Amino acid sequence: MKIYVGNLSFRASDDDLRAAFEQYGAIDSAEVVKERDTGRSRGFGFVVMPDAAEAQKAIDALNGQPICGRPIRCNEAQERERRPFNRNR
Repeated sequence: MKIYVGNLSFRASDDDLRAAFEQYGAIDSAEVVKERDTGRSRGFGFVVMPDAAEAQKAIDALNGQPICGRPIRCNEAQERERRPFNRNR
């Protein structure tokens, strides 16, 4: 299950996400999303856990809890809405 983690501190790293979520089960990946040009955190990330029950337990336990000083929001990630390509940009 892919978990969206929002309201992350800009100091939070992939390792911080992994450490918080691995208490609840196996982690396939943990990634803080970064800006392409600057490499700075965008304030959200994703954690992938192979076991849906463990993932739900992590979501329930960690939603609203602080990571690096900020209370995070987490829930099951939703498919990204497809946007039409705009050639005029």
